[in-house]
This record gives sequence, C-alpha cells and structure tokens, in this order.
Amino acid sequence: MEANSGSIMRNTNAVLIALLVAASLALTLGFACALPFAAFATIAALLFDFGTAVLAMLAVWLANQIVGFGFMHYPTDAPTFAWGGALGALGLASLIAARAVLARAHGWIAAPLAFLASFAAYEGLLFVINLAVGMDAAVFEFAVVARIFAINAAAFGALFAARALWSRTRLAQRVSVSRTRHA
Repeated sequence: MEANSGSIMRNTNAVLIALLVAASLALTLGFACALPFAAFATIAALLFDFGTAVLAMLAVWLANQIVGFGFMHYPTDAPTFAWGGALGALGLASLIAARAVLARAHGWIAAPLAFLASFAAYEGLLFVINLAVGMDAAVFEFAVVARIFAINAAAFGALFAARALWSRTRLAQRVSVSRTRHA
C-alpha cells in the first residue's frame, strides 16, 4: 500500500504539473510576455512541496520559453536569452515569496496574501533588474502594472477555482490521505 500511495502522489503531481504547463501554454499564446508567473507560483506553492513546486515553476517557465522562441519568434540574441533566464529566476522568487506567506498565514486570507506577496516579489525584482540594466522605468507606470496585476489576478482566480474543484475529487482526497500518512 505504501508503494502504491507514493506512486499515486507522483502520478498526481505529474498530471497537475502537466495541467499547469497546458494553462501556461494557452496564456503564453494570449499574453506573450505577460505570462502570470505570480499566479502560477502561488498555485504551485499551494499544491506542492517545495521541490515539486520548483519543478512545476521550471516546467511553466520552459513551456513559456519554448512557445516564445519557437512559435512567437522572440529574437535569438543574448539580451533576449538573458531576459528569459531572468523571468525564470523571478518565477522562482515569486514561489519563495508565496511559500513564505503560506508558512505564516492561515485561514481564508492565506492564499490571497500569498498571491499578493508573489506578485510584489515578481514586479519588485523586475523593477530592480530594469533599473540595473538601464531600461526606462516608464514600463512600470500605473496602467501597465495594473494590467499585469489584472492578468495575474484573473489567472490566479481561475487556477484557484480549478484547485478547489480538484480538491473535491476522489483522487485528490486519496492523495491527501496518503500525504498525511507520509508526514
């Protein structure tokens, strides 16, 4: 039974990561450079242990990069590759921010606070990088950041609702029991 429950958890994590990647592919095609990494980071923090959440974020980021370079014809120059790497690092920083909040906050407020922390980490670090490389801070005017926040908030809401539906499935309940036994 122990081996079976471990297998169920691994398979379930693989399916959930694949669903996150599929969602990221759809959102990349719709929003290109505005992929809601903060939303994905928060959901990954809610769904997985740290190692699996990192794997999920790297998979989401890689899917975004493959679509960007392979289908949306991002330039294949050093600055674009560097920005791609920076976005991956920012996604991981967002994950760490969300997990830090989830470790301290409880109840209904935990997930929204984790999302806000994730978004603040992502945008704050992106702003610092922009300043460090000498880019124009105008890309952080209120209207732009508000649009990015709206995209992230909508994606987070949809992903959070999907997570709530998932948690009501029989398979999710079996995985939850299995995780409790392993803890």
